[in-house]
Amino acid sequence: MSARKRLAVVVSSVVVAGLGVLGISNAFAATAGPINGPGGRCVDVAGANSANGTAVQLYACNGTGAQSWTIDGASVKALGKCLDVAAASRADGARVQIYDCNGTGAQQWTSSGGRLVNTGSGKCLDADGTRLQLWTCTGHANQTFGVTDTPPATVPPAPAAAKKGVSTWQFPGLTGAVKDVGANWYYNWGTNNDSMPADAEFVPMIWDENVVTAANLAKVKAEGSTLLGFNEPDLAGQAEMTVEQALDLWPQLQATGMRLGSPAVAFGGNTPGGWLDRFMTGARQRGLRVDFITLHWYGSDFSSAAAGQFMGYVKAVHDRYGLPIWVTEYGLMNFTGTPKFPNTAQITAFITESTRQLQAAPYVERYAWFSLPAVGDSVDYGLYRDATTPTAAGQAYRAAGR
Repeated sequence: MSARKRLAVVVSSVVVAGLGVLGISNAFAATAGPINGPGGRCVDVAGANSANGTAVQLYACNGTGAQSWTIDGASVKALGKCLDVAAASRADGARVQIYDCNGTGAQQWTSSGGRLVNTGSGKCLDADGTRLQLWTCTGHANQTFGVTDTPPATVPPAPAAAKKGVSTWQFPGLTGAVKDVGANWYYNWGTNNDSMPADAEFVPMIWDENVVTAANLAKVKAEGSTLLGFNEPDLAGQAEMTVEQALDLWPQLQATGMRLGSPAVAFGGNTPGGWLDRFMTGARQRGLRVDFITLHWYGSDFSSAAAGQFMGYVKAVHDRYGLPIWVTEYGLMNFTGTPKFPNTAQITAFITESTRQLQAAPYVERYAWFSLPAVGDSVDYGLYRDATTPTAAGQAYRAAGR
């Protein structure tokens, strides 16, 4: 929804720029040393030149700083610079160089089975004679280096059993309403809650590619331990991103070290070949981490069958990816027909039954109704008119999860 996009940009823009490039969170700290390559030679910065764009090659092992590399589970560094794929290319034969560390996918590497895999492309460091380049992983000897496998990154544990939350934008009484409804967590589609504090856990979000900045990534790390990915990238007017865009940027979100939720697709999360399916396939191929699946769901059938339709979808997505589920937006709305919204009896019955099933489902970690405010154009589906005045829907949601 375009109103939410405007909100996300405003909330993110209050973060002061100029904090510098976000530091990589080490999965493990390795002491600096040589990387042995094919033919008994070492990975070397040509001419020991620390200038951006200097080629990385194989050279006779000599113990100099040009061959002293640190692998920290996310990046590979020598001479104060990062191992980098020139122009962030994903093509076979792309030149490998050193460059100022910037946290992009072109500089993200993991080690597996003696291979160094660039997670921005899913391709391997490869030796073509003395030249080092990027190439599709083959398992051949020219892609084998003296590196130790990167252990799984340590991420914060899953949240406690308290599941119920709310999505919200700013409105009079927000703080009181969050408390009165009994929400254990909330989010606002933005990177911070500086202007929207409440007595519950705040979970930040990276809305789209424009929000992926060093300042915003530093800010979300200060907000908590869990980060929500892109908002409806499959929908025009929302994040509206390609799968490749999202995959290329994902290493920067992962580098925060936070527990990380998938991009939240608007629909089709269980569809083979759909947006989320292609993203999850690409993440596996590139060695990227996704800790839970984030979903949105809106039903246009206002009958007693609605809760079963909703939970059937949630379970189908869980079964497809085998990961915990967060439902960060859900409700009953008919976007193309009439009536657009359910009546009071229909919405309260749906909230009562859907929350009962969400609470009982062991694979659902958290859920959030759309949305907390019942003001202006959200009065038909919102939960609270002010800090202490719930709608009928708000009363039903307040009773949930107790």
